[in-house]
Amino acid sequence: MNPRYKWYAFAAMAVGTFASVVDHGSVTVALPSIAAHFHSDIPTVQWLVIGFAMTIIALLLPMGRLADLVGSKRVYVAGSLVLVAGSISAGLSSDLMVLILSRIVQGTGAAMTQGTGMAIVIAAFPPSERGKAIGLIMTMVGTGAIAGPATGGILVDALGWRAVFFGTVPLVLISVAMALAIIRDNPRMTGSPRTRSGRFDWFGAGISSAALMALLLGITHAHKTGWTSWPILAAGAAFLFLSGLFVWWELKYPYPMLQLRLFRRRNFSQGVTSNFLMFLGSSAVLFMTPFYLQNVLGYRPSLAGLVVVPGAFCMALIGPLSGHLSDRFGWRKFTVGGTVLSITGVSILSNLSEDSSLFLVVPALMLQSSGMGMFYSPNTSSILSAVRRNNHGVVSGFLNLIRNAGNVVSVAIATAIVASTMGAMGYEPSLDAIRTAAGSGVESAFTLGLKYAYLTMVAFLVCSVLVSTLRLRPGIDAPPIPGAPIEREVQTEG
Repeated sequence: MNPRYKWYAFAAMAVGTFASVVDHGSVTVALPSIAAHFHSDIPTVQWLVIGFAMTIIALLLPMGRLADLVGSKRVYVAGSLVLVAGSISAGLSSDLMVLILSRIVQGTGAAMTQGTGMAIVIAAFPPSERGKAIGLIMTMVGTGAIAGPATGGILVDALGWRAVFFGTVPLVLISVAMALAIIRDNPRMTGSPRTRSGRFDWFGAGISSAALMALLLGITHAHKTGWTSWPILAAGAAFLFLSGLFVWWELKYPYPMLQLRLFRRRNFSQGVTSNFLMFLGSSAVLFMTPFYLQNVLGYRPSLAGLVVVPGAFCMALIGPLSGHLSDRFGWRKFTVGGTVLSITGVSILSNLSEDSSLFLVVPALMLQSSGMGMFYSPNTSSILSAVRRNNHGVVSGFLNLIRNAGNVVSVAIATAIVASTMGAMGYEPSLDAIRTAAGSGVESAFTLGLKYAYLTMVAFLVCSVLVSTLRLRPGIDAPPIPGAPIEREVQTEG
């Protein structure tokens, strides 16, 4: 192998990852302009984001398994081309429904590229540098998170909302060309052997997608119709039934989409649990804080957007450093340390008042984002240590599923807490009320609800740090051994 191959492979995937994150941030900024163009309201236009996210979550597992069967390179290239087709269709849309459907096509392509891109990068690096590889991916995610809103704002102001969909097309095509020229789709390089020995689990893919859709539809509508309304209860019942059916089928089928027996391995099961709890306790912060900055403190949207930039920089810098150090000194101290940093940041935010200073908000967001950056690379590395390389595609997809699901559930819980607090104090139980009824005391109700929401997030993070602390027996928290076999059925940390 060319010793520089790992860097070439990372460069190819880095361009695609950066473009994907930038696209998401750009579209979010363009929503008000899109709503004005189609004479629609924000809740309707938000389906451009919701439909995109739901499609990704529903298809991550099937696309990860497909990559393990036919090769990560094939699925990544095909997914990138689907993403480009969806972007062009979205940019040319003359009807809002066509635009939403185009975003669903984009989500399909994104589901094909998210997990496979990570699997390609991880497989290109030796096992002793797995944490470094994941950290480098985090750098591109953090950089894209910084550039996305800024790029979207510039494109919308200069060229209109359609430009945000066309803007990332050249980057995606460059990533495709690099992947075709560089990536070697064979077992040793990609972890996705070209083999037909397995079969694609169509029934399992359908069940898992249906279960996730039921859960997401219930969560996204619960704060409007009520958590005890019959549609939400029906969605919950459907999710539980389909989840049980999925577990039964995966344990029975000889070629399952996800090897559920992996949960018997401590590194895998407890790593996944702490990962979900980390995102559950962190994601709502970046969703709720802009509401506070704009509608309580009165800052302009542009300044509110800049407030999150220092935290994104911290995540981009600390992610690869933490991954590299965890390769040498073990995972646990970095997963625990990162979660403690996030707990500190969110705890500070839980004390915000109606006249708090940005000098309190910015450092707290930096601590929270630094904790995320320190946690993610070592945690992901520990999970992958328990998995055979020819399953890296589906497991990478599963980890992205955990991240996306944690994001959605976290935002839903925080929104429900804030809205319920506002309703109990006599105000409209909606986040929109803080914009339409400003100056009538609603700011106090919102800030109190925000305090309760952030304290709930702290509780989730405390659970995550407990899982990370107790996950391994003393004495096996060690870095990977260079040259050690990675195809063992059971692996401890290192």
